[in-house]
Amino acid sequence: MHFLEYRYKIPPCFRRLVDRIKRLSYEVLVDHKAKFGLDFADNKKALNEVSIVRSKTLKNKIAGYITKFIKKEVREAKEKQSRIDASKSEQQFEKRSETETVEAETETVEAETVEAETETVEAETETVEAETETVEAETETVEAKTE
Repeated sequence: MHFLEYRYKIPPCFRRLVDRIKRLSYEVLVDHKAKFGLDFADNKKALNEVSIVRSKTLKNKIAGYITKFIKKEVREAKEKQSRIDASKSEQQFEKRSETETVEAETETVEAETVEAETETVEAETETVEAETETVEAETETVEAKTE
């Protein structure tokens, strides 16, 4: 039963090994980060140039962790840039929609003004036509009286 209790826990010796690999990787990266890239084989060669690691497995683990770490940094930088680009495009979209809204409101106001002016002109035209008819009727009455 004792075995089942610790079955799913990470053994303490494994934690120390991981901590050691991370520590050594960070020590190398602090001084020589420019020499490392995204390729494991190139990182392994750069690690040979920079430091002396006699154990092949330790060297591979350190080079692997450095590769993983740099890939993670590159991925996070791309994600950050894409978020920045998305927010910029969103702001530009908001500005466009605001200008379109203002233009639409201006067009609506202009259309309402034109409609009101058209109605006023039509009313004046009707008034003038009514006055013309009245004048014509009066003229006809005056002509009828003069005959």
